[in-house]
Amino acid sequence: MPTDKLIDMYAVQVFIAVAETGSMSGAASQMGISQSGVSQMVRQLEEQLGVVLVDRSTRPFTLTPFGVALRNRGALLSEELSHLKAQVLDAGRGVKPDLRIGVVDSFAATCGSAFTKQLLGKVAQLSIRTGLSPQQGESLLRRDLDLIVTSDPLMDANVVSYRIFSEKYFVITPRDIRHPVSTIDDVRSLANVLPVVRFNRVSQVGLQIERHLRGLEIRVPNRLELDNADALTSMVAEGIGWAVTSPMCFLQAAPWVDRVAVHLTPELGLERSLYLVARRDEYSSFFADACQIARDVVLNTFLPRLTALGQGVEALINIDED
Repeated sequence: MPTDKLIDMYAVQVFIAVAETGSMSGAASQMGISQSGVSQMVRQLEEQLGVVLVDRSTRPFTLTPFGVALRNRGALLSEELSHLKAQVLDAGRGVKPDLRIGVVDSFAATCGSAFTKQLLGKVAQLSIRTGLSPQQGESLLRRDLDLIVTSDPLMDANVVSYRIFSEKYFVITPRDIRHPVSTIDDVRSLANVLPVVRFNRVSQVGLQIERHLRGLEIRVPNRLELDNADALTSMVAEGIGWAVTSPMCFLQAAPWVDRVAVHLTPELGLERSLYLVARRDEYSSFFADACQIARDVVLNTFLPRLTALGQGVEALINIDED
């Protein structure tokens, strides 16, 4: 009968030796224990899992489907365990860590390569995952990621966050819209004659913009939502509607920016910040380095490229002084 007791990983390693050598005696020789000890560990595993792992009616014996599954998955876990002690000791000695980093899509598209290039010199192995801010935050708290770049600072006592920069939102319209959109009344008038193209409200950006427009009593029908800046800006360029976007999202859609009109709209009064977030007291020295790298990338890579667009949106960026 299966039990809730945790599986003995040493017993799993013994079973893997059985699977690899094809015999109890071969596993005993490989593991340096008696053949009866090997047999006993295999039976204990079977009792604990409630399945038969080895078909003993054949000569030589064969693995059952359960045994094959345990061999395959157990081999991966065994390999991880073999590296665990070294990784723990290395972390305590300040040796370069293995890092899993989540990056919000707009930062990945505009700063990701420069950020990654500099990080590679400070880690042993790097895994990058892109996606929406809410998903990145959940993954960090579940310990699926070690560090995230996000628009959500995660108000949680178990994390520490560093603001990389903030940016103000602005309005873009089709290029043939001649009159300026500089006040909230102008935005309301625009909403009466042209549909809005929205960011998907599943995203942090989309939800933030939607709430802000509602607070300004700018209500427009929900006709078109998109999940990335490239598609949103292209729709505006094609004359389908107008949109609210940010400088980083604007640079992400660089191929389309010459085909839209930019309205900085100071009265809009909406901005977002991007943060570097990690679990508290983990990789503290690395986190400090990563914060400086992120800030340098924004200053030396992102801002020059944004300025080169020639639309003046770089004025909407604010980078905190050290």
